[in-house]
Amino acid sequence: MEDIMGYFAAGLIGIALGLIGGGGSILTVPVLVYLFHIEPTLATAYSLFIVGTTSLVGGIKSAMKNMVDFRTAIVFAIPSFVAVYLTRRFVVPVLPDSIITIGSFVVTKDIAIMIFFGFIMLVAAISMIRKRDGEVPEEQAVQYSYSMILVEGTVVGALTGIVGAGGGFLILPALVLFAKLPMKKAVGTSLIIIAAKSLIGFLGDIGSGQLIDFRFILIVSSIAIVGIFLGTYTSKFIESEKLKSGFGWFVLVMGVYVILNEVLLRSGDTIHQ
Repeated sequence: MEDIMGYFAAGLIGIALGLIGGGGSILTVPVLVYLFHIEPTLATAYSLFIVGTTSLVGGIKSAMKNMVDFRTAIVFAIPSFVAVYLTRRFVVPVLPDSIITIGSFVVTKDIAIMIFFGFIMLVAAISMIRKRDGEVPEEQAVQYSYSMILVEGTVVGALTGIVGAGGGFLILPALVLFAKLPMKKAVGTSLIIIAAKSLIGFLGDIGSGQLIDFRFILIVSSIAIVGIFLGTYTSKFIESEKLKSGFGWFVLVMGVYVILNEVLLRSGDTIHQ
């Protein structure tokens, strides 16, 4: 039954990505961990592949509509490639099984990853809920800043490597503020960046010797891709800002649940069975 719910949730992740251009990937790890019972470290690897392939489809669709700025994508993606690959290849594999012990509560590697992921979900939720004053007019836009985009790309790449999420909630503001991109073009460009760095990060997992169930992740990715097309079609009839805000509140609740579940309910557990 939980597997059926997991596949259904995979479709919803794709629908969210198609509807609002990002954010849906933040749910991929919780779906893998809590519905498919995949241990968190492996779930972050699977998430990179699923997020990467679904974002690639969305990015190609945007590129066909001339909604991708490839110059910005390349500048942003290069440091992200390096950061996410190095994080998955060298940092994650050497994290100790027990991070810290607080009384009788042992914070394991898996619990630490999920708690950190929960806080990232809270940040993403606040970003989606917060109302923006509108796009910066072209004549008032910040000058194209290579240095800021490079720094942001490195940070997002490292976060992606740790938690397996696309980081669209961090990429979009950077593209709007530092590259003067209109929102629609920023969304398309972010999908290309997310796809590239996620799949590069996944290669780091393969290089580290991680055992991958390709049949499973291909099935989940295919369902999410179908969801993208459904979401893109549905987006024509729904106001995107209201949808993003509502989805943000849902992610906020999920983030709180993830943190409380790891701290209160999984005390003493080391892996999901």
